[in-house]
Amino acid sequence: MPGPALRIGAALSLLLLAATACSDNEPAPTAPEPTPMGHTYISTEVTGTPIPGGGPLTLVFADDRISAEAGCNTHSGAVDLRDHVLHVSELASTLVGCPGDRAGSDTWVGDLLRADPTWQLDQDRLTLTGKGTTVVLTDKKVLQPDRPIRDTEWVVTGLLTPDAQISSQTVDQVRPALTIAADDSLTGFAGCNRMTGRAVVTGTPAGADIAFTAATTRMMCGPEVMEVERAVLAALDGTAQATVDADTLTLRNPNGHGLTLRAR
Repeated sequence: MPGPALRIGAALSLLLLAATACSDNEPAPTAPEPTPMGHTYISTEVTGTPIPGGGPLTLVFADDRISAEAGCNTHSGAVDLRDHVLHVSELASTLVGCPGDRAGSDTWVGDLLRADPTWQLDQDRLTLTGKGTTVVLTDKKVLQPDRPIRDTEWVVTGLLTPDAQISSQTVDQVRPALTIAADDSLTGFAGCNRMTGRAVVTGTPAGADIAFTAATTRMMCGPEVMEVERAVLAALDGTAQATVDADTLTLRNPNGHGLTLRAR
C-alpha cells in the first residue's frame, strides 16, 4: 500500500512543479499607459500660429471631458484620447465678450481642438501637434504648486451657493480674508468686522476638513457689505470641506454656503 500512495504523491508534486513553471513563464500584466486625464496643463511654448493676446492655453482633463481657455471664454466637451489623438465632441462655450486681441483666442482654441491634434505625454510635459501648430504644456502642479492651507493669507474672490458661484463688486471692494496659523488659530476680516478664533485642519490640501470656530467684532456696515459678511460667516459655521488647486482654496459647507479664495 505505501508504494502507490508514494507514486500518487510524487505525481501530484510533478504536476504542481509544472504548473508553477508555466505560471513563471506567463508575462507580467502591464500597467496602463499614462494619459492626460485627471490633470490640468498650462502652455509654456507655442510653435506656429501664436495665441491671440498671448494666452496661455489652459487645458483641464477630467471625467472624460476637456475644458480649454486661452484668455477669453472657456470651451468644454467630451474628449476621446485613443491612439494618441485628441478628439473632442461639439464644444460648448461661455459667452463673455473680451477686448482687444484676446477676443481672437476663442477661434484659436477651436481651430486647435477641432483639428484632432495628436498628443504625446512625457512625464509632466504634454505636447499637442495640430495643423501648423504645436503646443507644449506643463502640468499645473509643477508650474503652480498647491499653496499650504496654513500660514497663507486667503482672500475671498467668490461666494458659493448650492446653485451658483457669485462674484460681486462688493466682494472685490471689501476683500474678506482669513489666515490659519500653524497652531490652527484663525484671524481675518469678514467684510465689515475682524475675525478671530480657531480653524482645526485635518487631511491634506487635496481634500481636508476644517473645523471653524469664529468670533467677530460688532460693527455695522452698509447693507451690501453686511450681506457679504453673513455669507462669509455662514461658510465658516462649523466644519467645511477644503480643496486647494495651486493658489485657489475652495471651501464648501454642508449648510450650502461656501467660498472661493485666492492666496495673497
